[in-house]
Amino acid sequence: MKLRIAMVGACPYPAPQGSQVFMRNTAQCLQHAGHEVHLVVYGYGVGTDHSGLRIHRAARLPFATKTAPGPSIAKPFQDITLTYALHRVIEKHHIQVVCAHNYEALFAALLTRKRPLIYFAHNAMSDELPYFLHHPNITEEIGNFLDRRFPHRADAVIAPHRRLAGHLVVRGCEQDQVNVVPPPIEAQWFDPSPLDTSSTPPVIYTGNLDAYQNLPLLFDAMKLVRNKRPETRLIIATAEKAKGLDAEIAPIMGFDTLYRFLAQDAVFAAPRVSWSGYPIKMLNAMAAGKAVVACESAAYPITHEETGLIVPDNDVHAYAAALLQLIENPNLRARLGAKARETILEKHHPEAVARQLEEIALAAYDPYKTTA
Repeated sequence: MKLRIAMVGACPYPAPQGSQVFMRNTAQCLQHAGHEVHLVVYGYGVGTDHSGLRIHRAARLPFATKTAPGPSIAKPFQDITLTYALHRVIEKHHIQVVCAHNYEALFAALLTRKRPLIYFAHNAMSDELPYFLHHPNITEEIGNFLDRRFPHRADAVIAPHRRLAGHLVVRGCEQDQVNVVPPPIEAQWFDPSPLDTSSTPPVIYTGNLDAYQNLPLLFDAMKLVRNKRPETRLIIATAEKAKGLDAEIAPIMGFDTLYRFLAQDAVFAAPRVSWSGYPIKMLNAMAAGKAVVACESAAYPITHEETGLIVPDNDVHAYAAALLQLIENPNLRARLGAKARETILEKHHPEAVARQLEEIALAAYDPYKTTA
């Protein structure tokens, strides 16, 4: 059976950031499996979308321009317009299943009262909210309240890893309500580069610059790296306006630009320690054949010394040592990068993920089909 699916994300689209990549790849998985997928997003984005998806935009607010995640004055108004846009799509296209990516999209979907509803959990609010607001103890309690109050209201929940799945079960979701499905990545979009042994490879980072990305760890580690290899460049590729950083900035204004940026011999840095998300940037780097240095709390796709290097959280000396190990050993860099790409092809292939998502969607839809 083929379904008519509305996939909603409370975010600008397109934008070369993890949540948007996760949502787009998921939508494409289901579309390639033969389902009719409608993507419902904010009224603006960055760059050009070449996904082939049916995109429906909420009303554009003239004061809404932020592409980075996190709270803003415009967010509540954007989410209201998103809810109206989702309702229109549901009615006009006779939607059978709604898929909501992340919390605000879940709120919008719940307001439409359309069932079944599948919630794609990108994070735990108790983990990430303290990074965006002051008073960590208070914001963690607010996050725990949100984690207890809302995910269980969906008919099915999809978590990208077992730790987040367990967190949601402890906070009220039923065990059989939560499914662990890895994010899909189309490795064929990435073009791994050959080793360049004629010069020192740069250390690169891609994505937003928010606090939960833990970039101070990377900056401190690079100071130690440059004590030994002063010529080593740090390049940060981001869609945000970045100033005052001890790094070169590469503007990334679309997915195509991201693919080209990753097509170079480099060491990929993922300093994040926030445990609940699944760093899509890491999967992109692995698909591009990059050796990754990650902290243990957020190293879900990495196997130490097989597909990358894992160091203890916030250990500056260990992080710098791992970067230097990959910079100075091109054969290790190549071996880990090649194995990382193999892992993406085996465990994150869109067709395999699509089969899992399709089974969950059909099971969620079955109890409602007589009234759809």
